[in-house]
Amino acid sequence: MTCGISCVDKTLNKSFYHLGISIAKHPGYFIIIPVLLTLLCMTGYQQLKYQIDPEYLFSPIAGEGKTERAIVEQYFKVNYTHRFNVGRITRPGRFGRVIVITKDGDKNMIRREVFQELRQLDNIIQNATTTYDGDTYTYKDNCARWENECFENDILNLDALMDDIEAGQLNLTFPFMFNPVTWDAHLFPVFFGGTKLTEDNYVISVPAIQLVYFVTADTKRQDAKGAEWEETFLRVVGNAENSGQFKHISVSYFASRTLDHELEKNTKTVVPYFSSTFLMMGLFSIITCMMGDAVRSKPFLGLMGNVSAIMATLAAFGLAMYCGIEFIGINLAAPFLMIGIGIDDTFVMLAGWRRTKAKMPVAERMGLMMSEAAVSITITSVTDFISFLIGIISPFRSVRIFCTYSVFAVCFTFLWHITFFAACMAISGYREQKNLHSIFGCRVQPMSIAIKENRNFLYKAVMAGGIDTNDPDNPIDNKDHMLMAFFKDKMAAVINNKWCKVIIILAFASYLVGACYGITQIKEGLERRKLSREDSYSVEFFDREDDYYREFPYRMQVIIAGPLNYSDPLVQEQVENLTSTLEHTSYVTSRRYTESWLRSFLSFLDRNNELLNVTVDDEQTFIEAVKEHWLFPGNPFSLDVRFNKDETQIIASRFLIQAVNITDTNHEKEMVRDLRKICKDSPLNASIFHPYFVFFDQFELVRPVSLQAMVIGAIIMMIISFVFIPNILCSLWVAFSVISIELGVAGYMALWDVNLDSISMINLIMCIGFSVDFTAHICYTYMSSKKRSPKARVREALHSLGLPIIQGSSSTILGIVALLLAQSYIFLVFFKMVFLVIFFGAMHGLFLLPVLLSLFGPGSCLTWTGKDDGSDAEVDDGTEDRQLEKPFSQSYYMQYPTIGINGPYGSKGFLGAPYKAYGVDEKDLGLGTSGEDSSESSSSRSQHRQQVAATEEEVVVRESARRRYDDGWRRSSYQNIYGQGGTEFQAQPDLYGKQVSATEWRQRLDTHEQQQRQRQRRSPYENYHQDVEIDMQRARRNSHGDVIDLNGTPNSSVEERFRRRGEAFSAGCGDDSSYRHQQVMAMPSAGSPPSAKRYHRRRSSEDSTSRHQRWPANIEERRARRAYSPAHNRPETFSTSYAYRSSSHHNLYQPNGNSSKYPPTYQYGDYYH
Repeated sequence: MTCGISCVDKTLNKSFYHLGISIAKHPGYFIIIPVLLTLLCMTGYQQLKYQIDPEYLFSPIAGEGKTERAIVEQYFKVNYTHRFNVGRITRPGRFGRVIVITKDGDKNMIRREVFQELRQLDNIIQNATTTYDGDTYTYKDNCARWENECFENDILNLDALMDDIEAGQLNLTFPFMFNPVTWDAHLFPVFFGGTKLTEDNYVISVPAIQLVYFVTADTKRQDAKGAEWEETFLRVVGNAENSGQFKHISVSYFASRTLDHELEKNTKTVVPYFSSTFLMMGLFSIITCMMGDAVRSKPFLGLMGNVSAIMATLAAFGLAMYCGIEFIGINLAAPFLMIGIGIDDTFVMLAGWRRTKAKMPVAERMGLMMSEAAVSITITSVTDFISFLIGIISPFRSVRIFCTYSVFAVCFTFLWHITFFAACMAISGYREQKNLHSIFGCRVQPMSIAIKENRNFLYKAVMAGGIDTNDPDNPIDNKDHMLMAFFKDKMAAVINNKWCKVIIILAFASYLVGACYGITQIKEGLERRKLSREDSYSVEFFDREDDYYREFPYRMQVIIAGPLNYSDPLVQEQVENLTSTLEHTSYVTSRRYTESWLRSFLSFLDRNNELLNVTVDDEQTFIEAVKEHWLFPGNPFSLDVRFNKDETQIIASRFLIQAVNITDTNHEKEMVRDLRKICKDSPLNASIFHPYFVFFDQFELVRPVSLQAMVIGAIIMMIISFVFIPNILCSLWVAFSVISIELGVAGYMALWDVNLDSISMINLIMCIGFSVDFTAHICYTYMSSKKRSPKARVREALHSLGLPIIQGSSSTILGIVALLLAQSYIFLVFFKMVFLVIFFGAMHGLFLLPVLLSLFGPGSCLTWTGKDDGSDAEVDDGTEDRQLEKPFSQSYYMQYPTIGINGPYGSKGFLGAPYKAYGVDEKDLGLGTSGEDSSESSSSRSQHRQQVAATEEEVVVRESARRRYDDGWRRSSYQNIYGQGGTEFQAQPDLYGKQVSATEWRQRLDTHEQQQRQRQRRSPYENYHQDVEIDMQRARRNSHGDVIDLNGTPNSSVEERFRRRGEAFSAGCGDDSSYRHQQVMAMPSAGSPPSAKRYHRRRSSEDSTSRHQRWPANIEERRARRAYSPAHNRPETFSTSYAYRSSSHHNLYQPNGNSSKYPPTYQYGDYYH
């Protein structure tokens, strides 16, 4: 199936071509300007706004939890200074927590020696002094208070009962009891963890005890002082634990600032690896960009590719900070990714440079290189840009901020590579043009000359390189890359083996099975412990919390908003039904743990109705009774009812329920979803809340948001692929690959212990763009191939893309290795998921897609029928298709947007040499064979004619050759005009699958003519050929209109063969007149045309006549040229047998000699003679 070239491709091709020309002409500007812009943008770092608040970053922007919290705070704002109750807080506030277990072998904490050390720990915490803004204070000076009493851990008062408890004289009743000594009401679930009970709910043993310390945070100053106290708390507790001060207890600790500290530590831990990563990537780039050829090797360009990516990232981050975008620690993963993307573009551009001819001018090579790399680097940048753009609409700020910075970085990396790095390539191109060593900068000899001159082994191994200007197509100086040959010959042979195809298909099926199983094991939500480093003190705290405090984890508030008449039995029934429904779920424990002011007040009235003698039949009496008997200031229930301003109506109330046995994040997600549904189904305006619900909202959103992003991304990637690669089958294969890779990443990340959370969602969104790169290119290379055989298509695809895929994937994985060493879950997720997508993408591109395309793509019938012989025969697309432009035959090449005349050769060549002669048939149409054989046979015949007189048999042979020549001329010209031959007007590929324009074919003809003249110099008429070539020097224009002056540019292939044929006949006559004729031709003439002669590649006869001057403007110049042209002085016996050839191709021949006696020489462009 042949793919057309869209206007997007043409526009990119032409734009990048002219950009490459401009860069080659003025490389200095394209180096200096990006450097200055980078320095200018880096001044934006002064505007850095560093954000480390976990709630701000990792909770949904408009989550239900934040809406519920707003409702609670509207009616029941927390008062830390006078009315603090730990079960009724709406925000974590400022606090310090410790979880204490034993370390002496006895797991029961209810022991005197343990409580003595607990008292010692409590004294250390409460007596620690803190200084803020000149104030020195302790915990008691800044503690949260209830009725002017500091919040204290009353569980420590059990030490007064410890003798009776150890003696077995006093049993602790769970879940609460009154202390007979201090009259404290001990709520054991708040402090005890992992409690073992008897059937009568007596405490047997307590493996863990928790102590909590809250400080005031009502104002900004109090909050700042509380933050400073937390620092002191973490320091003193850490010192006490690490110093071995306690013999019986082990302490783990946590504060509200702990997660902030951990996020900051995550940032700091990855920073030291920047230098080592840049060094490693630079070394990798230098090595992979080197070749055995010391001149064509590009080690410093590999290094400059890294420098370009680093500069682009620095500039992008600075500009983003100028725009006021907050900076987060996760952003530090972006430079590692941008280096990988930049190195990929580096490899693409270097591959495009290597596919240009070394003998071409640097400006032309730069234009062709940029033109070839246009689609590859653009589609990579556009897909990454779109992927990160999708992330900007995420409901998580961490995802938005990271993707915003990444969008800036991708754009700058693309721009810096097509300017700064391209300018570095231009400078390197000028060095290569001068045949200077890639490292030492000295002029060296090509390998072919070094071998001829028997240079030593060290010189040939280290110094030799480049091409010989006298023999630029020497195969010794133009060797194929070893790894490219490996992929073409070895790897393709393995993949084309039918049993290997079966193994690959089975491996892919196993891959899908594993991915599907992994998807069923996905856990959702970002666990708090994963925000900390593995060696952090907080990890031990989180582990103990999960081990001992999952039985009664959350004290949840149910808010009933809106004015209600609570004296109405119907309202009371609705409230009770809601409470009972919540209590009867599997997530909530029994009613004994519920705190309901309404239930307890009504029960109080039932028990004491006779004593109190109150009636609550109407709203006013109900309000008066509840305020007088129940909602007094010392009762915590007074915090659960909100009156209007004149206290005549209850406008909001709440009750508390206790969650039980919540094991993991999936269970938390189900709990929140089900409890919210119960509240929404209630006739009351009810909502449920806990401070952690703000984080739990991500559990509900992360799955649908990730799925939505992946679906949208896959669709957009398919559309982008179709825009750049306009083939519907290619787009479908790309979409299949993206879905397969995303499925594999999502499944195997779960098996690799990665949860579906905001961090992994960043990577899933990012992986959408990464999954397109390899698969789109390999698919399109296969589909656009002209080979009939699927095996040949596989060889061509792997030869073009096997090495770039390995280089690109290796560089990206190597660039993120530092994230693995940071020992942070956040950066570890980046490493795991980027590794998965790059690995799966490379495996799809190198193995799966070639197999599937050979089985279900173009020519697959040959595979199924067993008739695929792997030949390089091409598909016959018909006359109409052959008149169209051939699309680029590899993903890293954009077709040269012109149609060139092939000259005398067919469509295949080896290092520029043709496989067969000009014409449609296998037969020689009278022009002789092409290449060196033709030259040698012509020279041999000339020497034979000088020694032996012409016989009658030779005359007959010559006349027969002339007739075949006429017939071939007519037939080929007719085909050229009316499309019968097709291939003569198509751009042709060389050995490496590169499009070859008419410019390059003429350069190859130039080389061919130089070799031919060297052989003809052995004849006595060698000066004739040399003088004629010097006289016919001309300047030509390339296909983009730039004038390139070349010495000895050949005429059209038809003219050259016509002239050589006439010279052979003339030389074979052996008379003096012919010898004198050649002497006259060797003489210079004042009227001869200038040495630089212009001509354009011929597009059509109308194009030529309408745009270009056909004859020289000076009539004397034209006459002088005709007077000394070889065709004008040919003998009668030779010239009369040739028909007239019109220069515009309109008249194939003119019988009867109505026109000029001798046919004019055919030219491509402006001038004729």
